[in-house]
Amino acid sequence: MPEDERSLLDLTVRELLDSVAARTSAPGGGGAAALVTALAAALTGMASRFGDGVVAGEADDLRDRAAPLADADAAAYQAFLDAVRLPHDDPSRPAAVATARQDAIGVPTEIGELAAAVAELAAGLARDGNPRLRGDAVAAVRLAAAAAATAAELAAANVHGEEGTAQLERAHACATAARYRVTELDREQRAR
Repeated sequence: MPEDERSLLDLTVRELLDSVAARTSAPGGGGAAALVTALAAALTGMASRFGDGVVAGEADDLRDRAAPLADADAAAYQAFLDAVRLPHDDPSRPAAVATARQDAIGVPTEIGELAAAVAELAAGLARDGNPRLRGDAVAAVRLAAAAAATAAELAAANVHGEEGTAQLERAHACATAARYRVTELDREQRAR
């Protein structure tokens, strides 16, 4: 990120919303997915603290790992755009595009992995945590599942041929696992 740009984490909520809404390439879906993952982890941490607090530290760690990925995603996507804009006859272009593509796939994949972990942690709290905080835990599961699905979609958008297919499979597996947590909670809710 250029020195004159502020981290998304340092913006007010209003500034963040304006930044996402602006006609710019980033922040976009990846940054939003990272921040939603961090918010879901924050809800998980809160729900844990109102119970036995056992998973609060893990939730905090996931939040701390997810939040900076909002900026990392913007930087990775900008690097990818810069690489594909290099002249086609530039001998460094193929390597620059390949490296930038890996990052443009890797960051969303990491967001998806963290989101799936948050969904799993929050689902446990929704089942076994403080019943008064079940709604917050369920919200965390749903938010994390949406972030994981978004991350998989963004990773898929950057895959080209065989480049990134292993990461894409991982991103899809994380999204599926997070979505399964939502399905489990829906099933449990209907059985009540």
